[in-house]
Amino acid sequence: MKSPRTVAIAGLAAFAMVGALAACSAGGGDDSGKTELRVATFPPGADAAAYDAFAEQEAQFEKANPDIDIIGVEYEWEGPTFAVQLAGGSLPDVFTVPFTDSKTLLENGQLMDVTDEVEELGYADKFNPIILDAVKDGDRIYGFPRQAYAMGLHYNRTLFEQAGLDPDSPPTTWDEIRKAAKTISEKTGKAGFMEMTQNNTGGWQLVAASAARGGSIQEDNGDGTYTSTIANDATKAALEFLHDLRWEDNSLGSNFLLDWGTINQEFAAGNIGMYSSGSDVYTALVRDFSLNPDDYGLTVVPVENGGGTLGGGDIAVVSPTVDDATKAAAVTWIDWFYMQKLLDEDAAVLDAKTLTESGQAIGTPLLPVLDRETYEESLTWIEPYINVPRDQMTPFTDGIWEQTPVGEPKGKTQEIYALLDTVVQAVLTDQNADIDALLEAADVDAQALLDE
Repeated sequence: MKSPRTVAIAGLAAFAMVGALAACSAGGGDDSGKTELRVATFPPGADAAAYDAFAEQEAQFEKANPDIDIIGVEYEWEGPTFAVQLAGGSLPDVFTVPFTDSKTLLENGQLMDVTDEVEELGYADKFNPIILDAVKDGDRIYGFPRQAYAMGLHYNRTLFEQAGLDPDSPPTTWDEIRKAAKTISEKTGKAGFMEMTQNNTGGWQLVAASAARGGSIQEDNGDGTYTSTIANDATKAALEFLHDLRWEDNSLGSNFLLDWGTINQEFAAGNIGMYSSGSDVYTALVRDFSLNPDDYGLTVVPVENGGGTLGGGDIAVVSPTVDDATKAAAVTWIDWFYMQKLLDEDAAVLDAKTLTESGQAIGTPLLPVLDRETYEESLTWIEPYINVPRDQMTPFTDGIWEQTPVGEPKGKTQEIYALLDTVVQAVLTDQNADIDALLEAADVDAQALLDE
């Protein structure tokens, strides 16, 4: 799943109009002889400061690359409508997609091959090989892994304090999470814990919770086929945990139709004690949902029975419909905008300085898409500009290196996530839901999808 993402109102309207007009064009050159490049910016609702920072970065890039004209296009990944957008020409020339969708897009021929360009840039061998695998088909590379995350437990420090809990000592086991959630609900009247349930996020979180308990929802047969293993003890334990919070403890709130955006909104508003999501979500919480940084805490998701932490992220890709000149411009932009700040000290400092001046988050915990040594060195480059409360994230930044990363399932990922949404919703809306029967039925349905 992704991590989804500005000037006075008049400026916003003008920017949106430019984006809308650009979306109708076919890219390529303009009357000035420059290559016109439409690039993804932010999802609807991003704050003015984010667009301010982007405008400054756009100016910096165009000064260094005067033959390229950058046009920002408002963008949010929507898997179900991607094919329609691609066919209709409304996608930017450069955009991002989640790791979990990249294999399907590759199979459908919907990503541009950039192998030669990545190798020419000279850092193909610096990528974390597990992460690079998300954009490879054989030995060919179809995108630039630009950001990765591990699952984290996000918690509201203020609600912890109001409930008499120590925000510097967050829960370390699922039993402790349950106990803290009940205490928060009883003491504050807020949801102690909340769960995503729709638009594929319920399945995503169920898979993460299963992986943390040592489970896996599918087996890779090594020949391009997969066997569904949804009905396992770890997935059952994850659903029983949610059932008990909902029906025994009454600590799961009252809204059982949440997705990534709406749960972030509820958390930023101070209505949730804890929830699980990608470790990189702090940036969006502040930028898009006006979170008070003093409220925020982050720790690792508990793992048991040999489990690990589900990871993910997104990749910067080039539309397969662009011409050669636009492709070259696209790679130049991706390298400058996404990659060099991970590789080069001057680029990292310039990026951090520009974002800081516009009040954007610097230093949000991530999993390195490059090797750990390069990542940790990059943090030293930008240390003077780090403005996120990393001291409130220490339980995560200290603990994540002790956990085993687990990749998301590769076979029919989003379709199976959608299938599992209904399982999570059933457990949260029906006290007598038969978890075993739900999992067995989901296994059958998932296998049918995998066998298509």
